[in-house]
Amino acid sequence: MEQEAEQLNEEVSQWVTFRLDDEKYGIDVMLVREVLRESEIAPVPGAPHYVLGIINLRGNVVPVIDTRRRFGLAPKAMDEDSRIIIVELAEQWVGMVVDAVAEVMDVPVSQVERTPDVGNDESSRFIQGVSRQEEELLILVELDSLFATEDWAEAQS
Repeated sequence: MEQEAEQLNEEVSQWVTFRLDDEKYGIDVMLVREVLRESEIAPVPGAPHYVLGIINLRGNVVPVIDTRRRFGLAPKAMDEDSRIIIVELAEQWVGMVVDAVAEVMDVPVSQVERTPDVGNDESSRFIQGVSRQEEELLILVELDSLFATEDWAEAQS
């Protein structure tokens, strides 16, 4: 009974989950503004390799990145499952193309583990933590790190 009461009082965070290849990732739900189906993306000359271009979202110009390329995965053409997740960081909206959007998950804070040390900072710099969910690993993405690099800053100027 005490355990149930503790579980009821446990702090929970919510994550919008998406897929890239066979992995499941999560973004803090408070940063997600909306999820779009395929949209016409206008290319931007000279942008970093992972920036697909820009879209017009109700009069706002929103840069769109290929999340697969940003994570170092092979590019993949958009299909009927692909989505653009619109996130807001520091009053800037950015679109992230993902293979599919899954669901919004409640994750108890106590079930989030620190990013495992995999030998280099490069591979884990975009990861906030991990959580095991129903025999599957949920990788929690640190969006501030994802968009904090020099090449991203150059793309915005």
